[in-house]
Amino acid sequence: MAQGEVLGFEEYVRTRQDALLRSARRLVPDPVDAQDLLQTALARTYGRWDGISDKRLADAYLRRVMINTRTEWWRARKLEEVPTEQLPDARVDDATEQHADRALLMDVLKVLAPKQRSVVVLRHWEQMSTEETAAALGMSAGTVKSTLHRALARLREELEARELDARALEREERERCAA
Repeated sequence: MAQGEVLGFEEYVRTRQDALLRSARRLVPDPVDAQDLLQTALARTYGRWDGISDKRLADAYLRRVMINTRTEWWRARKLEEVPTEQLPDARVDDATEQHADRALLMDVLKVLAPKQRSVVVLRHWEQMSTEETAAALGMSAGTVKSTLHRALARLREELEARELDARALEREERERCAA
């Protein structure tokens, strides 16, 4: 690789490492494994960096390398099962509350205008910076900030209204049961 290309790769990694680490974190549950996955993918991509003609597709290329690497790790894993006399107690995690929170979030986001919803999702769900969000949506950073401010205020209002409605229903139910 030529020296200019090394600097190009280094600059790319420096500017995109947070987003790439978030992608790796979505692929593997352990944060340390996510860092290892990203480092492995970066090492594999480094050798092929000059073969990526359209550097705008580098994120997609790296994500594919991470997915393939994770699949390789999964296939090569060693089973760490130890035979025992007694079976361990089965423990089932109840994710009902987590699913309810996610359903509420998705439902509450529907009250926002499409532009507001896009800004909220990119800034808070995808954890993009204000500048990255502005570039992705084709608007100024100031517009992103003001849109986000109005959207979050609208979400707060909606959540407060829903909480008041839920309390009123609980009160009615208690009164009906008491009667």
